Amino acid sequence: MKGLILVGGFGTRLRPLTLSRPKPLVEFCNKAMVLHQIEALAAVGVSEVVLAVNYQPHVIEEFLAKESDKLGIKITTSLEDEPMGTAGPLKVAEKHLNDGEPFFVLNSDVTCDFPFQAMIDFHKKTGAEGTLLVTKVEDPTKFGVILYDDAGKIDQFVEKPQKFVGDRINAGIYLLSPGVFDRIELRPTSIEKEVFPVMAKESKLFCMELPGFWADVGNPTDFRSGTTLKLASVRDASPGTLASGESYEGNVLVAPDAVIGKGCRIGPDVVIGPGCVVGDGVRLVRTTLLEGARIGSCAYVSDSIVGWASKVGEWARLSNGCVLGEDVAIKSEVYVNGATVLPHKSVSADILSPKIVL
Repeated sequence: MKGLILVGGFGTRLRPLTLSRPKPLVEFCNKAMVLHQIEALAAVGVSEVVLAVNYQPHVIEEFLAKESDKLGIKITTSLEDEPMGTAGPLKVAEKHLNDGEPFFVLNSDVTCDFPFQAMIDFHKKTGAEGTLLVTKVEDPTKFGVILYDDAGKIDQFVEKPQKFVGDRINAGIYLLSPGVFDRIELRPTSIEKEVFPVMAKESKLFCMELPGFWADVGNPTDFRSGTTLKLASVRDASPGTLASGESYEGNVLVAPDAVIGKGCRIGPDVVIGPGCVVGDGVRLVRTTLLEGARIGSCAYVSDSIVGWASKVGEWARLSNGCVLGEDVAIKSEVYVNGATVLPHKSVSADILSPKIVL
């Protein structure tokens, strides 16, 4: 069995982090985004994963070569000379994927508990050509809504409905039979708009409701909210992997080699990456520190992402959705409110309202 992950292009929604590395390699809860998906695929017997890429393929290949050996799974890349949408990459990668068996397709931005075995069982039971995962959202007007019957057979897609017709949306995870290749031309194509509606009309497209959480972590705001959901899932599944002790409250994930100072208050919903150093008396709330970040004593950081090897000075304060790229320096006693700071920049004066520091 095989799987295709739609990696795509420049990762503009997640800048400035993606100015330093491709989006699939940005760590989400201390693991590269794409590794969460690959590990889950390997766990259900997928033998080869193909990454559809059109940006920095060699960087991705070099990183995943080591992981391929660890996981015992073949990982290859399918290079697009131009952006091919969400269906075109399937046709480009057909030579890798089409072995006569159903295969998985995933959008690289999504995370959940990945119920792949349940999808396989459901797909066999229905005899569908395609099985989609659907998830419930509170505001369906921002998405395309999927309407289906009690058996899961999809009847209709409704794009961004202004009146309530349903609250289940496409979760960006599919299990498709090889017949779908005959429906796709070798050109930029949308699988959601050009392929799935036709399959639904022919009663060949089914959906399965996703149990548990779901998040699209492709932009900083959703990255932070997705972290909250993922940590809650970790708490339920393997609570021993989360930090415990008087310095922590709520769900906190700390890399084994991170250094935490005395008198800190950390959490809820905090991730501290490998090689990070947190000084004495630091307060961290709903924040991710990527590898090598350093937080000075008595600093306060909330609702923010601190990039690789960035430094936040003593008594500094970051809040309201700050995103620091790689190797950013926030000087001591500086207040930063909602700023996005590009890599290798230094901030030595207060930023009182959200802005981009170029």
